[in-house]
Amino acid sequence: MSVVPAGGETPAKDVLRLQDVGFDALVALLAPRGLTVTPVPAGQSIPGSYWGESEAGLRGGSLYVRPDTPLHSALHEAAHWLCMDEERRAALDTDAGGDFAEEDAVCYLQILLAGEMAGVGGTRMMADMDAWGYTFRLGSARRWFEDDAADACAWLRRRGLTGADGRAR
Repeated sequence: MSVVPAGGETPAKDVLRLQDVGFDALVALLAPRGLTVTPVPAGQSIPGSYWGESEAGLRGGSLYVRPDTPLHSALHEAAHWLCMDEERRAALDTDAGGDFAEEDAVCYLQILLAGEMAGVGGTRMMADMDAWGYTFRLGSARRWFEDDAADACAWLRRRGLTGADGRAR
């Protein structure tokens, strides 16, 4: 799994952005899980953004987003934070790190989190991930999620991030 657009292409612009779902919806999803969502005014640099431009940023216990931040980016970075232990969170500044197994778990969790947001859902998240340029072994986020993500599910369960019902905690 990779989150870099193939061939250096410009990512699709027709994905859900924070302004489409509302800042409060993201806060309602993430605050109970302990992550602070910090707004950044339009046009300003996003602190802790690994990819730059409108992509979400992470520093310590804060997720930084602008109105034009793609929702998939905000949920991806939030999922990275949720997958970290306290030691990594304390040192976090921009690069979430992690190995391939964690990256797969992050993508899976990002889809589950989208499923908890009214008007978004996992299906839309997977479509946005494909449109942006995430790449998966089976060719699409949906095929990977449905047919090839058992290892990501197990990773999340072992760490208590999903319950027996497969839902995010």
